[in-house]
Amino acid sequence: MAPQPRFIDIHVLQSVPFANLNRDDTNSVKTVLFGNALRTRVSSQSWKRAARDRFQQLSGHSACRTRRVGEAVTKILVERKWPHQIAERAGAHVAAGSSIKFELDKEDSKPVPNRVLTNAMIYVPDAAVADLADLAETHRAAIEDAKDIKKPSDKSALPKDAVEAILRQRNPVINLFGRMLAEIDRAGVDGAVQVAHAMTTHTTDVELDYFTAVDDVSNAWGDESGSAHMGHTEYNAGTFYRYATVDLDALTANLGDDPTLARTLVRDFLDAYALSLPQAKKNSTAAQTIPHLVHIVARSDRPVSYAAAFEQPIRAAEHGGHASPSVRSLADYAHAVNGFLGDRHVLHRAWASPDFKDVHGLGERADSLDALLAAAVAAALPSPATSGEARQ
Repeated sequence: MAPQPRFIDIHVLQSVPFANLNRDDTNSVKTVLFGNALRTRVSSQSWKRAARDRFQQLSGHSACRTRRVGEAVTKILVERKWPHQIAERAGAHVAAGSSIKFELDKEDSKPVPNRVLTNAMIYVPDAAVADLADLAETHRAAIEDAKDIKKPSDKSALPKDAVEAILRQRNPVINLFGRMLAEIDRAGVDGAVQVAHAMTTHTTDVELDYFTAVDDVSNAWGDESGSAHMGHTEYNAGTFYRYATVDLDALTANLGDDPTLARTLVRDFLDAYALSLPQAKKNSTAAQTIPHLVHIVARSDRPVSYAAAFEQPIRAAEHGGHASPSVRSLADYAHAVNGFLGDRHVLHRAWASPDFKDVHGLGERADSLDALLAAAVAAALPSPATSGEARQ
């Protein structure tokens, strides 16, 4: 029996100019020590968020992650012409109506009645928020007779089972990316996508950008010298290796028997991951680059990252630039991995690039990113017609 695709790995090499895509709590560039060399890092959460935003645009499916679900319900009910006070109470009773603990938002250090924040962020399809508003509509009389939510021990007038049934709802976004919600039984979803922290293939140094802001009135009048504001921000630049994988078995388990939807979701995710970019400092850096190279592999055994190709940091080419030697190192390592693990586990491999024409060790070259994605999905998740043709 022929081995079946289990994972789709996507490897991306991308150069980013002067930027700060992802900061820590001190506004500093994130870094990692790898191969005893300091690299710039972008957290998996940051790039996954960027990929998820693009995925939602491509797929037409969207989900909401928030602690403010009560306020979101209130907004819908006000739009439905509920009195604001009753709509606020209804939103608070929705937020207090599940097993998730909550607290009251504060204003001037004082708790505000009916402004409830769940301690854990819920993550539900966008349509579920409207369903919670519908539930409040059904129990409007009970809400009107109920007391305001004034402390975390107050009980909701809404049926807990009904609220939690809505909070368990999922859609393709949640089925793909997963959901952590331990407070509600059977609400957790194991994601089918794994995303690695991105890091530069070479050593990097942080640069401090000193800046000033001019007061236009002072400048026009010429009566004062100096700036109205001064500051500094950390930036750097580099060529990043990015990696993610899709567990096809996990996705199938989450979706049920819907191969057509699975093919669409995988294609949209691969597109979203390849072309997404975290948007921190976008207005002051506009670091809107595209990848030098995208390499996709369908495997039957296990996912394989090629990060070890850069454990020894890449040195710039003779005339400068880390992209070309990074591509060579990636290709050499991929070839070595396939020799070590055996080609029988690699069911499909190909690559696409706007820069490079001949790269050995990564399989066939696709003419475009669209062609690369289409071929990868067809190989990993063949349609019934394609599967039949392959068997003949």
